[in-house]
Amino acid sequence: MSYEALKKQVFDSNMKLVEHGLVILTWGNVSGIDRERGVVAIKPRGIEYHALEPGDIPVVDLQGNQVDGTLKPSVDLDIHLEIYRSCPDVGGIAHTHSPFATAWAHTCQSIPVFGTTHADHFYGDIPCTRRLTPEEVTDDYEANIGKSIIEAFQGMDIMQIPGVLAAGHGPFTWGKNPEESVEMSLILEELAKMAKLTLDIAPESPQLDKHMLDKHYLRKYGPNAYFYQKKE
Repeated sequence: MSYEALKKQVFDSNMKLVEHGLVILTWGNVSGIDRERGVVAIKPRGIEYHALEPGDIPVVDLQGNQVDGTLKPSVDLDIHLEIYRSCPDVGGIAHTHSPFATAWAHTCQSIPVFGTTHADHFYGDIPCTRRLTPEEVTDDYEANIGKSIIEAFQGMDIMQIPGVLAAGHGPFTWGKNPEESVEMSLILEELAKMAKLTLDIAPESPQLDKHMLDKHYLRKYGPNAYFYQKKE
């Protein structure tokens, strides 16, 4: 993929955050990776969405060295790079400060699976990272957020739970491409809202039974999935 095509893909996905009402001002970013070239395109820092153009999108290598564009990449770049370097199936990452998901991040709690809407997209609770130490905040802050995200998924398939809450910060989501990462951000915000409403109605609400979680996730994504139209 050319740099221009990757930048346009990432630009369009950033605009989808605005279209879905997931960001305001400069709050958030989307990136995409070209694995063959070993480069990542990401929203530039401090640029409001209404002023953003495809040509503004900077491109960096996997060590963070800028290879295209004149604007500096998002301050969250090192978070994205840690995920890309650790998770070869991730093709796009989105970050927002959408209200309900961010509120859950403020509580430093995972979002439990209460119903089948959650199970249709996330194969388990949506985890929250641990809090960073003072030393981790002082030195390599953004990289350490990324490392804490990878740590939160030890023993788990990161593609089966395509989102996380960074403690005290906000949500990050991912997918096979930038567009899919934005879709997961939209879904995560709705699930965060549903979970909050569920607990408002009945604080002792039970989580979804495991056999229901398995059924709803695996009918969409399992080896014998049948949820979608079969492609000929």
